[in-house]
Amino acid sequence: MSERYIQIDEEGYFHFDGTRVTDEDYGAELFRHLRADGTGRCQCQIDGVDAWVEAFDEPLVARNVESHDGLWEMILPYGQSETFRLETLTLDEWDRFHGHSDRGLPFVLSRGAQAEFFQLLSDYDDETITADGKTYSIPSWLNPEPGTRQSAFWDKIYQTEDPGWELNQPHPALPAFFAKLKLARSRILVLGAGSGNDAAFFASQGHIVTAVDFSAEAISRAQAKYGSLADLKFMQADAFQLPDSMYGQFDLVFEHTFYCAVDPIRRNDIIKLWRRLLVDRGHLLGIFFVYDKPKGPPFGGSEWELRKRLQNAFNPLYWMRVKNSPPKRLAREALIYAQKSSRV
Repeated sequence: MSERYIQIDEEGYFHFDGTRVTDEDYGAELFRHLRADGTGRCQCQIDGVDAWVEAFDEPLVARNVESHDGLWEMILPYGQSETFRLETLTLDEWDRFHGHSDRGLPFVLSRGAQAEFFQLLSDYDDETITADGKTYSIPSWLNPEPGTRQSAFWDKIYQTEDPGWELNQPHPALPAFFAKLKLARSRILVLGAGSGNDAAFFASQGHIVTAVDFSAEAISRAQAKYGSLADLKFMQADAFQLPDSMYGQFDLVFEHTFYCAVDPIRRNDIIKLWRRLLVDRGHLLGIFFVYDKPKGPPFGGSEWELRKRLQNAFNPLYWMRVKNSPPKRLAREALIYAQKSSRV
């Protein structure tokens, strides 16, 4: 049986294949059947059948916020509401509040709801809010993990466990999509290449590939598996400390489980790095995690966040949800193909 999907746009309305659900009663019914699956994803029952939810931002987008005798409630599209607790709140770098409803559903406050929220608070500053006589610390939406900045952190994972990102093959979405691009022989860079599965795929298609990973153990495994392939070079290095001689040398940078592994406070630095490494009008091809996972690695994210980060640096050419992800990643991935912008 094929998987079913339903989308939620950035204003919190359901969509079926690009068409917004405008019927209030039907939208309300969908909301009542919306649930978190416990792994950062959401599902919705449609006509008795479970469907994966693909939210552009968070699954719940609050339009208004109310407080009644210490009970906090957000008003949602289709006349629905959900209660939430202030201790679940986090703040992203665009100063937007995220949290989880009492049903465990991820939410974000719209700008209007956030303005109302501040009016209901007793006090607030850059790191705390105070309401009903209690002060709450507000952590970052995506919590930094300092250990990821050490190569030994990644070596240990390879040496002591089965890495969760290891597919032992190219990502399933890659061969079909890459065939559509019909690229001439290109210089391709894969950062966070792991054991080399994606890099080996590009080399097998006749491209000149450089695969970089922070972990010496990962590079050792990659060389053992694919070292005999022509035009495939492996390099153990910190991606943020690559030599200047590599800047402006690549036609395409491929992203797959690098962006989600790096400390989230460095995500804007990743965007800048991709641009420095690419030739003028070079391309980014990425498969990104877009689901609720504030602690990592891997760290989650959203399409809203990706659009915000990429909007001035790259011009999107293709932007789609991946439908043939590995089973554990269903409804968690977006594929983006974009061209380096000349505006920055």
